[in-house]
Amino acid sequence: MKLVEVYKSSRKPGAYLYVERGSDLAELPGVLREVFGAPERVLSLSLTNNRQLARYTGAEVLAAIDSQGFFLQLPPQHCDSARPEAEPPC
Repeated sequence: MKLVEVYKSSRKPGAYLYVERGSDLAELPGVLREVFGAPERVLSLSLTNNRQLARYTGAEVLAAIDSQGFFLQLPPQHCDSARPEAEPPC
């Protein structure tokens, strides 16, 4: 179990950043901080491997936090049937 803080992006609607509680956000990669913008804390939670989040498992989030110090959740990609070249393929 880890205590995790979740932040929403001020620049990317629907993007959320998960970090271990007490982490120094200034130590995140500069490119991530620049693209993410000013983080706004929205949630604190106790996260275990068995916990199911809306789109990911606790195990996926915790593995990313352990390996890179953060987990970045981006908004889902929606297929646009009017644009067949849209990525990813539908």
